[in-house]
Amino acid sequence: MKKLLFFFAFLGLGLFVSAQDADKKDLKIGLVLSGGGAKGLAHIGALKIIEKAGIRIDYIGGTSMGAIVGALYAAGYTATELDSIFRTTDFTNLIEDNLPRSAKTFYEKEDSERYAITLPFNKFKISVPPAFSGGQNVYNELVKLLYPVKNIKEFDKLPIPFLCLATDVETGDEVVLKEGYLPQAVMASGALPSLFEPVKIGNRLLVDGGVVNNYPIQKVKEMGADVIIGVDVQHGLRDRDGLISATEILLQINNYRTVLDMEEKSKLTDIYIKPEVANFSVIDFNLYDRIIESGTEAAKKSYGDLRRLAIKQNDSERKRAKIEPQEKLIIDKLTVTGSADYPRGYVKGKLRLGKHKETTFSRLEQGIGNLAATRNFQTIHYKLQDDGAGEDLILDLSENPVKTFVRLGAHYDDLYKTAAILNVTQKQILTRDDVASFDFIIGDNVRYNFQYYVDKGSYWSFGLNSRFNDFGKEIDFDLIRSNFEVPPGVNVNTINLDVSDLTNQIYVETVLREEFAFRTGIEHKLLKYSTRTLAQRGDEEAPLAQQTSDGKTLFENSNFFSTFGELTLDTYDNAYFPSRGLLFAGDFHFYVFSSDFNDNFKEFSIAKARMGGAIPILKNLSLTMETEGGFKLGTSDVTSFDFLLGGYGTDLINNFIPFFGYDFISLPGNSFVKAYGRLDYEFIPKNHLMFTANFANVDDDLFRTGDWFALPSYSGYGVGYGWESFLGPMQVHYAWSPEGKNSNFFFSLGYWF
Repeated sequence: MKKLLFFFAFLGLGLFVSAQDADKKDLKIGLVLSGGGAKGLAHIGALKIIEKAGIRIDYIGGTSMGAIVGALYAAGYTATELDSIFRTTDFTNLIEDNLPRSAKTFYEKEDSERYAITLPFNKFKISVPPAFSGGQNVYNELVKLLYPVKNIKEFDKLPIPFLCLATDVETGDEVVLKEGYLPQAVMASGALPSLFEPVKIGNRLLVDGGVVNNYPIQKVKEMGADVIIGVDVQHGLRDRDGLISATEILLQINNYRTVLDMEEKSKLTDIYIKPEVANFSVIDFNLYDRIIESGTEAAKKSYGDLRRLAIKQNDSERKRAKIEPQEKLIIDKLTVTGSADYPRGYVKGKLRLGKHKETTFSRLEQGIGNLAATRNFQTIHYKLQDDGAGEDLILDLSENPVKTFVRLGAHYDDLYKTAAILNVTQKQILTRDDVASFDFIIGDNVRYNFQYYVDKGSYWSFGLNSRFNDFGKEIDFDLIRSNFEVPPGVNVNTINLDVSDLTNQIYVETVLREEFAFRTGIEHKLLKYSTRTLAQRGDEEAPLAQQTSDGKTLFENSNFFSTFGELTLDTYDNAYFPSRGLLFAGDFHFYVFSSDFNDNFKEFSIAKARMGGAIPILKNLSLTMETEGGFKLGTSDVTSFDFLLGGYGTDLINNFIPFFGYDFISLPGNSFVKAYGRLDYEFIPKNHLMFTANFANVDDDLFRTGDWFALPSYSGYGVGYGWESFLGPMQVHYAWSPEGKNSNFFFSLGYWF
């Protein structure tokens, strides 16, 4: 009898142990990650504690930011690796879709550095863009990070099976994304309305899954999860003080339903981790450390439960795939879809990727940036797939249906004073590659600028410009007396000089890699220098030929005709606050004919060049050094094109040259040399402290006499502050010169135009 009892006891123990082993073997853990924008960074902190507890995740489902973090974790990144990735990410650059300046053609550089606002104009109606950002930079980053799993089309075959949710923007239906191209699926799940444009997958237009299901617990259960760990970074409904942005109001409307849903979903979650993120907004990416810590602290409260759950899992820990991000790749084949107006050759030319040649993700992103900078495409989605020998680059383009844009800007400076610019830009007037642009500038000085060009990149392009410029400045009368014939007997110290310039050009141009351009053409210029000062004094001895019906005295009123050539290399990363890059700008004009108002014209030439570079010295500290010079060739007595140094600016016409320490139009001569240096410290993002020094020699025939190599006769220094505002750069400089004990303030706001 005792033997029989012993047998049954032994059998029961064996069955009990076997049952425990079976439980440990079959226990499947699912992870649910909610959406929440920047608050979703707390997922990373929670994952660190989940890993520390020894939890093996079997399934992941996420929405929006939860989909991004979840997809990367499912692909094989550890929580620590995710921390490193997100910590070094420039979220402002990603969200704002900032393109590197090097991706833009010279025309696109000018446009981006002239206008503050660009609005679509269609059927005589001004509209607004569908979203703040197209999400191109986010998509580029996802393609790069998820490159190691690029060939996995079914997401349940990832190292950790994964799914994410999106919303059909046309029907409002919930869309479960379990297959396809992972970066595209994740992008769709995180396309927050108003912040990112919708993502097209198949025949559906998708936006953020949080609109319909921000915590996909049921979908993860359906994957086969026995136990659910959920990290919820949603917040409840805010009061009026918390609704400080359009994005927050949109989320509040969406949260009406999700807040009620979470009451039930939280009860269905076995281990519910709720970080304290109520005080953060969906765009507080700059508060990275605090948000991460909130996730860590919340998960620590459940550490005991997590540890007990880990013990119940199978003892044989699953080996996580070691993911190794790759920088190099070989583009073997290019497939372009969705582009009707722009041929494959145009697209390939912008990408600048050689066939069967090794390239990098950085170069690929540069090429995608070249395409995006044209604004010819609404979205640019691409896939990388293995073909055995290299990569197939499948480019899916969605052309921008809008061909007309209205652009606006505002500006103030010490020379042109107040100004507002209204621009109308029309693409594809005569050909697929042409653009017409007209600026009308109103303010203290009315101006205009018209451009028409056909941009064929490295092939010869054609263009024409027409520009009218006008401003006035109080200057030293001795400068006028030394350059122009003036009425006798005038005895004044200063005179108000009005400058009027009408310039028309026809040219051809070739461009290499968006950075190097050569242009040559013919030019007509009507140049007028005049003053009201002498007429107001009632000087009757002024020659009648120099008097106008409105009481002005003319010093110059001639039409000049010339041929010209320009050579430009520009790799500066920022036109106003460069921290790295090179610049060369050379210009040669040969003046062959004039209406000769002052009866002193002979053929002459003007040559000038500017070269320099910017280099980073320390973190956020850079040094820009440039040298500049120009001279006149010929014996003509025309002085209207002499170089005039002084003042501050980045868009001064003709041969007006900025020079710290002296006011505008202070130092004249038909030749000059100048050296310039500036230290720029970006003490917080987009805020700069600057120290500037410049030195110059300026006089007639410096290069003939050899005085250009002498010690500089003029010097000036400046200290200033700059802010990269949404209107363009705001700068204030205090400048002084030790020679003449001159000092002045220069102030400007907005892009120069």
